[in-house]
Amino acid sequence: MRLTFLGTGTSFGVPQIGCSCAVCRSSDPRDKRTRSGAIIEDAGSTILIDTPPELRLQLLAGGFSAIDAVVYTHEHADHINGIDDLRIFSVRRPLPLPIYGPAETLERVRASFNYIFDDAVRPYEGTSKPRLSLHPTEPGQPVRVAGVEVLPLSFQHGHLRVFGYRFGGMAYITDVKAIPESAHGQLRGLDVLVLNALWWRPHPTHLSISEAVDTARLLGARRTYLTHLTHETGHSDLEEKLPPGVFPAFDGLTVEVA
Repeated sequence: MRLTFLGTGTSFGVPQIGCSCAVCRSSDPRDKRTRSGAIIEDAGSTILIDTPPELRLQLLAGGFSAIDAVVYTHEHADHINGIDDLRIFSVRRPLPLPIYGPAETLERVRASFNYIFDDAVRPYEGTSKPRLSLHPTEPGQPVRVAGVEVLPLSFQHGHLRVFGYRFGGMAYITDVKAIPESAHGQLRGLDVLVLNALWWRPHPTHLSISEAVDTARLLGARRTYLTHLTHETGHSDLEEKLPPGVFPAFDGLTVEVA
């Protein structure tokens, strides 16, 4: 199994518009963070996690030309607004592209991008729109996504429910404030854990870096990668401050999962 980080930035992205801080001006390419998303490749299938606004550019940068399914974590704009970039995959496959996620997230997607799902909205001759099929999932109930067994897990993100996903020896969890003890058993024995880690100071709906490190220590994954990072933490500086086994992710990073 292979994990590729398409984007590792927070909702503002890095650099932020109008900011002249050291990280936003950095020449280190690892400090250029587009909005968070990822690709899982396993058993000949390619699964996309979220559709961030820069999705087209991210897929081009990673050399990805096929997507077999999409899983959504939640409905915030930085995780869904690149959905129209799925259009190219629609015209290359005979059946609609399957989309999985929390029921309320899929309903928000349907309402926000009604032109995709309303059969009465027909593309003008010679044009196209994404052809997608929605598949609500339930936490704790494994589902086969493009032939890969995936375990959805539910967490809180402010007032929202957000899903993390376990794929065999890897779990991808973003935009959460905490991992409740009730979920620890479902996250044991991981080779790779991905956690959001906004910045060092506390945040009401996201794990801080310190909280993410503590969570990684509790869960005991062999390697933990931090994503959804802001311009308050440059890559090299953060890398130096993290304990062994915990790493800052960066756009384009590929990780092999045992």
